[in-house]
Amino acid sequence: MTAAPQPQEPEQPHDLVGIGIGPFNLSLAALADGVHGGLTTAFYEQRPAFHWHPGLLIEGATLQVPFLADLVTLADPASPWSFLNYLRTRERLFPFYFAERFHIQRAEYDAYCRWVSDNLPGLHFGHQVDAVRWNAERQAFEVDFTQLDADGEAEALGRAYTRNVALGVGTAPYIPEPLKPLAEAPTVPVIHSSAYLDHRQRLLAAEHITVIGSGQSGAEVFLDLLRARPAGREKITWLARTEAFAPMEYSKLGLEHFTPDYSRYFHALPESVRDDLGPRQWQLHKGIDADTIAAIHDELYQRTLHGGWPDAVLTPGVSVRTAGRVGTTKVELHLEHLQQGTRSRLTTDAVILATGYRERPLGRLLAGLDPYIRRDAADRPRIDDQFRIVLDPAVTGSVYVQNAERHTHGVGAPDLGLAAWRSATILNSLTGMDPYPLPRRTAFTSFGLERRDAPRLPAQQPALTPLAQGH
Repeated sequence: MTAAPQPQEPEQPHDLVGIGIGPFNLSLAALADGVHGGLTTAFYEQRPAFHWHPGLLIEGATLQVPFLADLVTLADPASPWSFLNYLRTRERLFPFYFAERFHIQRAEYDAYCRWVSDNLPGLHFGHQVDAVRWNAERQAFEVDFTQLDADGEAEALGRAYTRNVALGVGTAPYIPEPLKPLAEAPTVPVIHSSAYLDHRQRLLAAEHITVIGSGQSGAEVFLDLLRARPAGREKITWLARTEAFAPMEYSKLGLEHFTPDYSRYFHALPESVRDDLGPRQWQLHKGIDADTIAAIHDELYQRTLHGGWPDAVLTPGVSVRTAGRVGTTKVELHLEHLQQGTRSRLTTDAVILATGYRERPLGRLLAGLDPYIRRDAADRPRIDDQFRIVLDPAVTGSVYVQNAERHTHGVGAPDLGLAAWRSATILNSLTGMDPYPLPRRTAFTSFGLERRDAPRLPAQQPALTPLAQGH
């Protein structure tokens, strides 16, 4: 019988331990590497290597933000971890210059991030963080982790001490309740879009395919399937809850919702106002890129060239009430049209769920800190303007969050364009200095009225009686 792995001896406290290595904590690690005087850091990730949405790296799919929204540039353009320096080290700078691409392909962004993760010190892949606790005696956080072997099995236990923690555990694919039993069954493919490329050949082999979800992922999956199916025999249905297959807000002033100015404005709003505002801003981040919409329409239009219409159904305003299997090879979706108030059924051979993501729950990971965490009216952690979870004053260290603060900082929380700014804000807070000076103003829009004291009315003057009347 194999003996249980034994914990390693504790290390001296780090300045910062990061949990999770996605783009946001990778940005933090890259900028921390450039802090003058040095910071002692360690970042842990349970996966064996960096991968960014590998199931959605569809050929030709581009980022929805410019290449300047890399890990570091908007905080430190001279950083050696910039996208442009990545191109230089690959001797691709001139080809990129002539390509004139402001929005790079997702696969290229993934390759860039892997280059950073392969070369940046202090990153530990194959390490699963199990718990975080506060050690009052050492005035430091204890971070327990399990080191995994190549097969994902426990190889050794370890513990790190740190003065500060940065949570970057990312989001998890969201599967609506009516479809969870089907997604867990192996017979009929009911696949979340995050795993699309892993199942693409199986999906293409299905006679009829249904895509659910009106965002960018749903549009890209629908377009890829459409291009791969023969004209006149597409047999694809695209359903969405939203009232239209709507374009993402991409006007210049609209994009200013993804600036530090708006994040600060949103954070200062009352909690009830933030909660009401968030869902109404869906078109800022859940719409479809206009180029993708145009490509879909062009593809459909080309298929009418010789008469007839493509066998593709695109219906917005539809919700899936329930779902079930028909035999062992088909799925029946029970649909309701929200505006018409009508109901229908759709039988299909495969379903792709482009239903988005949800923040990963932090309860298990932070169970040891739960007594110290201050919460809002909805029982969510309160997060201050420096991206720190508000803790009991007895805890002298800080727990920073990345992409877990939409309820306090707004729609920009998951946006790659704010990654470097947030990382710089965290490092400025952590060090108590300004290793990365940040701009005081970033938007032309003033999102709120400037607060000023109410103007004082001049004291009433007594009425004066003229001494003499002029003639």
